[in-house]
Amino acid sequence: MAAQKSPPVLWCDFQFWAVIMAALLFLFGLYLLSDPATDLTWPFNFPKEFLLLVLVYPVLEEIVFRGLLQERFHCWISYQIPGLVSSSNLATTLIFTAMHFIYHPPLWAAAVFIPSLIFGYFKDRYQSLKAPIILHIFFNAGYFLIFFNP
Repeated sequence: MAAQKSPPVLWCDFQFWAVIMAALLFLFGLYLLSDPATDLTWPFNFPKEFLLLVLVYPVLEEIVFRGLLQERFHCWISYQIPGLVSSSNLATTLIFTAMHFIYHPPLWAAAVFIPSLIFGYFKDRYQSLKAPIILHIFFNAGYFLIFFNP
């Protein structure tokens, strides 16, 4: 029986940095296409709201969705869907996306599907919440900095 290969160190992981770069390009494209009339200094005027949206909520969501649900689903339905997505990641992503329909317009709620799969992929890859939390904070910071008007 061959030993299972451990994932690379997060900060040296090409896939991690590729996701960061793709997110930057995507957010920049959204910014150019949507031309939001946003004051990019709003986090300084509303630091509590910014910290909740960018730090507290992503950490809590990752603990609940990737730390609890994805782990539980992994125990119940553990098989790999062709490609890079586990069944536990897909099940968690469907619930994560559905929950976003409560507080977000339908298009924006649906838009969390792909990032959620990415967060779940890194949870599976590292068997840790560190990468999903970092990515979720990064994604939220970019999104809310550009598109949120308190």
